[in-house]
Amino acid sequence: MVVLWRLSSLLVALALVLVPRTHGWSKEGHVLTCRIAQGLLEPEAAAAVENLLPDYANGDLSSLCVWPDQIRHWYKYRWTSPLHFIDTPDNACSYEYSRDCHDTNGVKDMCVAGAIQNFTSQLVHYREGTSDRRYNMTEALLFLSHFMGDIHQPMHVGFTSDEGGNTISVRWFRHKSNLHHVWDREIILTALADYYEKNLDSLQEELVGNFTDGIWFDDVASWEECDDLLTCSNKYANESINLACKWGYKGVEPGQTLADEYFGSRMPIVMKRIAQGGVRLAMVLNLVFGDSQHGFAAAS
Repeated sequence: MVVLWRLSSLLVALALVLVPRTHGWSKEGHVLTCRIAQGLLEPEAAAAVENLLPDYANGDLSSLCVWPDQIRHWYKYRWTSPLHFIDTPDNACSYEYSRDCHDTNGVKDMCVAGAIQNFTSQLVHYREGTSDRRYNMTEALLFLSHFMGDIHQPMHVGFTSDEGGNTISVRWFRHKSNLHHVWDREIILTALADYYEKNLDSLQEELVGNFTDGIWFDDVASWEECDDLLTCSNKYANESINLACKWGYKGVEPGQTLADEYFGSRMPIVMKRIAQGGVRLAMVLNLVFGDSQHGFAAAS
């Protein structure tokens, strides 16, 4: 059974207004995922998203896609911290929901795959109207949008002992970093600086072009395959741990300097995962908010 979490509408409103910007998969990665998704929404889903966003977002989902990172250490929201990742057994290079989706206290469903399932199940109630006060729909939208980005970052489904690479110290070219942060942010920022004149719009345009009529065009149908929206997050988590093993951890030793070779070979993986996250987020929102909910198994 999917756990149904509730939060205070007032506190959410205050957090959305007051909290300063910080960085997640990175801020840039989450922004790209949400921009791509919003650009693929069908009219009914686009209208629902705009209706759920606060007025000051000006209809831009990406402007609030880092919100769950910003509030995760607030007292009221500390419970959300385990929802950003999955810890898997060291070197197993596999993921199983029943084995791995829990927090450090063993509480089940408390991982990013469980969070995606939960907030998807909440959003399906949007069509029942505003009289349904069981859930904060704005909050559910923002959490779902953020966590769809997180689950596509390979190191967010990493090994338990190194906390998804967080405790593996490395150098990224000339400065200190850690393996998780390399995948969260360093690769994206280096790509922006080297190839896109630090222009996020240019990078977004290329990513969209790659799946609309470019190198990923033939792959999009498989990205969107999903028989049940409440279990497809497990597929995405399995993809991530496989990529973490093959491309994230492989060949990396603590204290090592990661530079041109690592960047050049891993950058395409990062970019594809951002695009996949955006396409899949749009797929979920179109199904949840659209006329047909084919592929959605009703939550218990």
